[in-house]
Amino acid sequence: MITVTLPDGSQRKFDDAVTVGQVAADIGPGLAKAALAGRVDDRLVDTSYLIDQDASLAIVTERDDDALEVIRHSTAHLMAQAVKRLYPEAQVTIGPVIDNGFFYDYAWPDGFNDDDLAKIEAEMKRIVKEAHPVHRELMDRDEAIRYFSDLGETYKAEIIANLPESEEISLYRQGDFVDLCRGPHVPNTSRLKAFKLLSVAGAFWRGNSNNEMLQRIYGTAWANKNDLKTHLHRLEEAAKRDHRKLGTQLDLFHLQPEAPGMVFWHPKGWQIWLQVEQYIREKITSAGYQEIRTPQVVDIDLWKKSGHAEKFAEGMFLTESESRQYAIKPMNCPCHVQVYNKHLHSYRDLPLRLAEFGSCHRNEPSGALHGIMRVRGFTQDDAHIFCTPEQVVSEAADFIDLVYEVYRDFGFTDVIVKLSTRPEQRIGSDAMWDLSEKELADALDDKGIDWEEQPGEGAFYGPKIEFSLRDCLDRVWQCGTLQMDPFLPERLGATYVDTDGQKKTPILLHRAILGSMERFIGVLIEHHAGRMPAWLAPVQAKVLAITDDQNDYCETIRDQLSAKGIRLELDLRNEKIGYKIREATLQKIPYLLVIGQREVETHTMAVRLRDGTDLGSMSLDDLATRLLSDVSARADAA
Repeated sequence: MITVTLPDGSQRKFDDAVTVGQVAADIGPGLAKAALAGRVDDRLVDTSYLIDQDASLAIVTERDDDALEVIRHSTAHLMAQAVKRLYPEAQVTIGPVIDNGFFYDYAWPDGFNDDDLAKIEAEMKRIVKEAHPVHRELMDRDEAIRYFSDLGETYKAEIIANLPESEEISLYRQGDFVDLCRGPHVPNTSRLKAFKLLSVAGAFWRGNSNNEMLQRIYGTAWANKNDLKTHLHRLEEAAKRDHRKLGTQLDLFHLQPEAPGMVFWHPKGWQIWLQVEQYIREKITSAGYQEIRTPQVVDIDLWKKSGHAEKFAEGMFLTESESRQYAIKPMNCPCHVQVYNKHLHSYRDLPLRLAEFGSCHRNEPSGALHGIMRVRGFTQDDAHIFCTPEQVVSEAADFIDLVYEVYRDFGFTDVIVKLSTRPEQRIGSDAMWDLSEKELADALDDKGIDWEEQPGEGAFYGPKIEFSLRDCLDRVWQCGTLQMDPFLPERLGATYVDTDGQKKTPILLHRAILGSMERFIGVLIEHHAGRMPAWLAPVQAKVLAITDDQNDYCETIRDQLSAKGIRLELDLRNEKIGYKIREATLQKIPYLLVIGQREVETHTMAVRLRDGTDLGSMSLDDLATRLLSDVSARADAA
């Protein structure tokens, strides 16, 4: 007798071994029809999986979180089958699930283009209509290598040859197509109805630039057509909001090959930077931080003492001078400890909060660089809190308050919080980890924050809290961190004199709110689609003259508003006013001040917002009051 326990606690009993699909049918024909897969004792499996002993079972349908992984994995196989039908000489290699979709790499020297993607997608739809059952098969390792070699699939044969000896070799067959895969998959190709092929790119075999270049096709797949439509709309919006495109359109910054991964900030982009930096500076000063500045180039010996040279060598830029080796700093922590160590400290001096807008450089692979989101030269809004063990929870709680306040002011209200706990490879005792994880968890719980645990994702020296932002397109950006570190101060000789007169090692809390200035500004640009709220906008208002007769009055307005701290530009060109308004609107300037002869005579201005809202005639003082109110409230002009 086999007992199957369902998620609601009810049980089904069977005389013999039973498949997931048979259990679903036993519950009801509707569930049997909807079943995509199953989760048996927390393992995701096919509906054909045989349950031969007592087990817990959850039937996976398109409504479940697990469904998308199964659907996307199966759609990757569907695409591979279509490619093999259309291009029999192409070899299939690896096709994993990724965020919001999947890709598959092919060895195909002719390459794929957009017309090919349309053909492949059409063939995929035909295979769906053919409704092929999907079967899982097991095969001996040597037999599997011969099987794929005979098919001309040399990459598959190589994959199998490199698998661990203990690995079970499973194949999935649908119609005339067989692929190597662990699974699970949907029971029938007819279950795959909401997908779209998106793009093609080059990719090296095994990610190694010394290997041959393959063709990678990206796609997305969803449980239903409505979800697919929503995602495709989101992709269209994301393309419109791409910070690289807007960076050029709004003249904010540029990048060029002579300085890969380094940003050339233009005046308007740098103005955004300055506003963000000054805002953070005011916040951390009010929170008791002291700002410092540390060197860019530091002797490699410091990085050896801190342990970074050993663990981070490939990511460091190195240089030499007078027979000494130096590193351009990839992070700020060791240098902050040097500032701490220049004075003797007692417990009365703690907590000591040292902050720096620290310029760092890391040798990121060129293929990983992405606009200003992933760069080699970046600035962190970094700070380190030196505190006693008793102060950890209160310092963490204060930082959490600060993080939420900052994100709210930047227009983010949905914050996702995760606690990363001890990894397998770590230093320190279990007792130390128990205490460290509990203290960070207590700080989150005391604030009533919903958070989730990320087991094994902490650093080797301590747990950390991660703060991620969900933007207007439902994308998640990991930004803030609070990292607990009892070891770096010890390695670098940081101490304080405790109440008993004995020297102790302080706890170090690494913390950042934005993460990096470059990346966060990129996130801001995309979240706001370049329409920065008035307090962040590089140009807050533009004065537009209808004819040359108004030029002197326009210059007077500029001078008086500039004196009030408002950032504005003049447009006195001999162009039609409609053209000037359209151009200023495309530049996403919050306030447009139109000046004609009537405005000159009445000492007013005709005020429009960038969304076309007409605020009518306003005096200079009224306009300044409204705009500065938007700035102080960190509100957005339409």
